Amino acid sequence: MKKITFLLIAIVFIMAASPAFSQTYKTIADTAALNKEYLKVSSDIADLKVRINKGESDLGNYTEKANDATSDAQNSAMKTTDKASDATNGSVKDARRAKREAKRSVKNAKQARRAGNNLEDQGKKMRDLNEELTRKQNRLSELDAMRAAITASQQ
Repeated sequence: MKKITFLLIAIVFIMAASPAFSQTYKTIADTAALNKEYLKVSSDIADLKVRINKGESDLGNYTEKANDATSDAQNSAMKTTDKASDATNGSVKDARRAKREAKRSVKNAKQARRAGNNLEDQGKKMRDLNEELTRKQNRLSELDAMRAAITASQQ
């Protein structure tokens, strides 16, 4: 029991003390490394913003393609229904036309599903990019705080 109590106290102490030691760059000697990381994070943020802007414009294209493919699939399905009803009372030629139209309808439905999946993938990609941008911006603000702490300790 004493070992468990001691272990719990040690864990609580370590968790309480960890924020105090979380600052990576603490001294003036660390300024070069801090500036290097600051430059890298700033560059990453700029790159992410460019990728997000491109992705947002692509998202509009994916949305348009998905909507077009869905409407094509619905129109094709309606034509297939009409051709199939004509073929039930028609000739062999009508049946062949109905079969061709059904194949087109299936193809259009697959294209609509593919376009919808592409749209969903693009949405996930945009969410991931935005999350990464948020993480990088948080890191940049942490680096700013570290820089301010080093400057304050220097004066």
